[in-house]
Amino acid sequence: MSIMSELLSLRCKAVLFDMDGTLVDSTPVVERAWGQWALRHNIPLEEVLSFSHGRPSIATLEYFLPGHDHAAEVEELAHFEETNTEGILAVPGAAEVLLALQKQDHPWAIVTSAWRTLAETRVTAAGLPLPRVIVPIDEIRNGKPDPEGFLHAAQQLGVAPEECIVFEDTRPGIDAGLSAGMQVVGLLTTYSAPQLQHQPLIRDFRDVVIRPEGALLTVELNDRSKVEALR
Repeated sequence: MSIMSELLSLRCKAVLFDMDGTLVDSTPVVERAWGQWALRHNIPLEEVLSFSHGRPSIATLEYFLPGHDHAAEVEELAHFEETNTEGILAVPGAAEVLLALQKQDHPWAIVTSAWRTLAETRVTAAGLPLPRVIVPIDEIRNGKPDPEGFLHAAQQLGVAPEECIVFEDTRPGIDAGLSAGMQVVGLLTTYSAPQLQHQPLIRDFRDVVIRPEGALLTVELNDRSKVEALR
């Protein structure tokens, strides 16, 4: 049985993407990395993954083990994630959407809670192109849900925040985009519609078609938020 959706058309000048869970499926690596840490500290992995997605690693460490010195474990997690790429894939439809943007030379960027080295490693491992603008966690002060990363990306692209569309798969990321004054599209790749509490929602980039209109982009979506709300 096919899931019905509602066609929605948005317009923008630039597109900003989260990375993990949005453009790149790095679930196997993330689960292996946090699995070792959770086992060491006797913390249920499900709880760690539920909190960690969309947030910087240090935020997760401080949440579960406040008041500790996390320097060694941050370095250990970083090394593991940078050197393990097995199982990393592009989210369905992501390559086609990025190709459409690149063909028309329209501005796009990645805004991620990963640091630059990890972001470039994962995007490349997924077989996706790297944008001219990447805003990683190690080059800003405040991570998501703070809007700093998205605002910084818009500034580097020379586009007003209200002329940007953000694609995000987590509530902290959605909140960051909304706080930046941008249009935000949620992906159902990581969390369910009740967990995201947002409209519009797409399953992945197979629900997206991007068409240029001069200096603008028309972004057509198969919005599944109303259908998901009825399930």
